[in-house]
Amino acid sequence: MSGVVLRRWTDEDLPVLQRSNTEEMTRYLGGPESNEKLLQRQVKNMRLWEAGEAHMFTVNTSWSRVPVGSVGYWKASNQNRDIYEAGWSIATQFQGRGLASNALEACILDAAAQNDRNTLFAFPRIDNVASNALCRRVGLIWQSEEDFEYPVGVPIRVNAWSVEQH
Repeated sequence: MSGVVLRRWTDEDLPVLQRSNTEEMTRYLGGPESNEKLLQRQVKNMRLWEAGEAHMFTVNTSWSRVPVGSVGYWKASNQNRDIYEAGWSIATQFQGRGLASNALEACILDAAAQNDRNTLFAFPRIDNVASNALCRRVGLIWQSEEDFEYPVGVPIRVNAWSVEQH
């Protein structure tokens, strides 16, 4: 029941963002966003894919009529190195089924196939137990604790997890 299929983000995927825009789902991300911010994120997901700067996907299963979440990666920089940064979100009602692990593993494989960055990182807050456990479970290696901003202007402390992609 934990098998997933990633589908390229489309202009019809705003409901995926809306399903994940709850207090519980955004606790480590600065809280729910306004409808305007969600619309901006939707447009940004499409624009960055077209520009070759990011790959955002919906996470789909054979047993749910709606996407269960999202996963993706984007070009970033860490300690003066060009990297990919990954992020994910599985809606609360679909959690606990291995979907995030399968989605992140598929996302890592997609990033490696691009063959233009040597490393993919994830930066969950240090107090986000579930996301840190997910990183460990899919084989990312803990590198360090780092200062971060998310959302922009809000300082947080994160764990830096990475996987080499040769």
